[in-house]
Amino acid sequence: MLFITVPDQNDSMSVLTIGEKEYLIRFTYNETGDYWSFGLYTAEEEPIVAMTRIVPNFPLLHFYTDSRLPDGVFGCLSASDRVGRNAFLETAEFVFIPAEELE
Repeated sequence: MLFITVPDQNDSMSVLTIGEKEYLIRFTYNETGDYWSFGLYTAEEEPIVAMTRIVPNFPLLHFYTDSRLPDGVFGCLSASDRVGRNAFLETAEFVFIPAEELE
């Protein structure tokens, strides 16, 4: 399992390496709705998944089938039923679980 740090910023883009392949991951906080979204991009900044709302304890890209996605599951682990502004500072973890660890 890969634990991914969500920066304490309302909008950020970071480099993420999974299986020797480089991606860009973007986290955005929506103040009006009090929720986080994330997007995944190629190293060339082409969107794979533009923005998806982060909900706890659910495979976030379950319904996406893009062949450029890494083989595994992105998710948010939390005991809370919502992911507000300070969730990643207090109670939530953003993770990527490779497919081989899911079996």
